[in-house]
Amino acid sequence: MKIDNELVERLAELSKLEFDDTEKERIKKDLQKIFDLVEKLKEVNVAGVEPLIYMTDEQNVLRSDTVEGMISKEDALRNAPLRDTDYFKVPKVIKK
Repeated sequence: MKIDNELVERLAELSKLEFDDTEKERIKKDLQKIFDLVEKLKEVNVAGVEPLIYMTDEQNVLRSDTVEGMISKEDALRNAPLRDTDYFKVPKVIKK
């Protein structure tokens, strides 16, 4: 695939980016290197190679989920900087 100014301008438009002429030239060279690498990888014989799903054969070892060390509502609210009888009060972050 040949990388030209039209392709770089289209990519810039789609990504909502602006490039000056020197940046466009650098991007053209970088994209051409990437496409050349992909073409080179297409030459590799992968017949009989299984797809790699995981990097290792290890399985996740998960601990059992047990409830421990519960605290009461009063203890949880005791050090709260702002609270209302049963709730934490926090500053408003979403404006209408």
